[in-house]
Amino acid sequence: MTTLPTSEAATGTEDRLRPRAALPALCATQITSWGIVYYAFPVLNARITADTGWSTTGTTGAFSAALIVSALAGIPIGRILDRRGPRVVMTTGSLLGAIAVLAVAHAPSLAFFTAAWLLAGVAMSATFYQPAFAALTRWWGEDRVRALTIVTLAGGLASTAFAPLTATLAEHLSWRTTYTILAAILAAVTIPAHALALRAPWPPAPAQPTRQASSSTEIARSRPFLTLAAALTLNGFAMYAVVIALVPLLSERGASTTAAAWALGLGGAGQTLGRTLYGALARRTSVTRRTVTLIAAGGASTMSLALVPGPYPLLLLLAVVAGMIRGNLTLLQATAVTDRWGTTHYGRLSGLLAAPAAVAAALAPFAGAALADALGGYSTLFTVLTFVSTLAAALALGGSPTRLESPARVRSR
Repeated sequence: MTTLPTSEAATGTEDRLRPRAALPALCATQITSWGIVYYAFPVLNARITADTGWSTTGTTGAFSAALIVSALAGIPIGRILDRRGPRVVMTTGSLLGAIAVLAVAHAPSLAFFTAAWLLAGVAMSATFYQPAFAALTRWWGEDRVRALTIVTLAGGLASTAFAPLTATLAEHLSWRTTYTILAAILAAVTIPAHALALRAPWPPAPAQPTRQASSSTEIARSRPFLTLAAALTLNGFAMYAVVIALVPLLSERGASTTAAAWALGLGGAGQTLGRTLYGALARRTSVTRRTVTLIAAGGASTMSLALVPGPYPLLLLLAVVAGMIRGNLTLLQATAVTDRWGTTHYGRLSGLLAAPAAVAAALAPFAGAALADALGGYSTLFTVLTFVSTLAAALALGGSPTRLESPARVRSR
């Protein structure tokens, strides 16, 4: 009888334990959750403020507060994911998300509206990329990059699917009725998908490599982890500030609002394209080189947008290139923990790593607009953001363990 090598036998076991329905289900729920809980708001916000008289600052502040809550709640939720798996977490998060969107739809005051968004923030932390990444990382094992790529490609379609749907509903219905319908869609798609497709046994955490720190606390307090967290936080601030400021930058250059919106939309398409290239990049580069290169490339794309005045087709091309880099950076963060410290404490460590970056991303729209006013324009803002990315790339050089290396990092050299 032929005996399989250990690695092949392990792969076969992983294949048998892997829930086949999980990947397509997570693709569907990521599109729906992001599309309704996140992307519907910028489409409806102008109608909300016009109908209620609430200030744009107040409504946008409520939404940003939800993003901050999501970042902070992701830390304890990551610990639960490590121990219990994604089914209860993501099913409960889907239920909370539907309730929160329904509460937003019927909010009688700005205070109630804000409270509903804070609840939505908890739902985001339990249904968006982080718990999906944790599920795929544990279940898919060595094949995780392919699974992560597929689910982020699907997630990239959220705005494509739900922004037009939301706009169409809002043309014929009030924003409250629109949100009510979206809450029903969210519940109908995500609650049963998470409850039924994520039922497979949760595999035990892999044994910690002997050369690694013995606990997630030791890793989280280590200099490489803190340095990497700082690098990703600065990069997240710069990246999201660029996304929000792209339309006003192009408007300064003479582009119409519609033309600037097309550039933003095609930049989103660039993200999807960029994610298809990450697997090949991961196979050919070390984790440190990959991190530094992608962050530096993001800074270079920001500088190009700061320096190039036109014509519009060239600016459009630069926006697409910047989107491709952002797409790779999403997967870079999804694999940052496993590439350096393995999968044993993925949920908690990824939550700790993502939290400050998510807070920075939530603050980026306000801070970017304030900086643009103070600096005299968006071109100068993009120059400043380039230096932020450069600092992030420099910090990323120290963001990988040396003596406490994981096998994944050794193989990637």
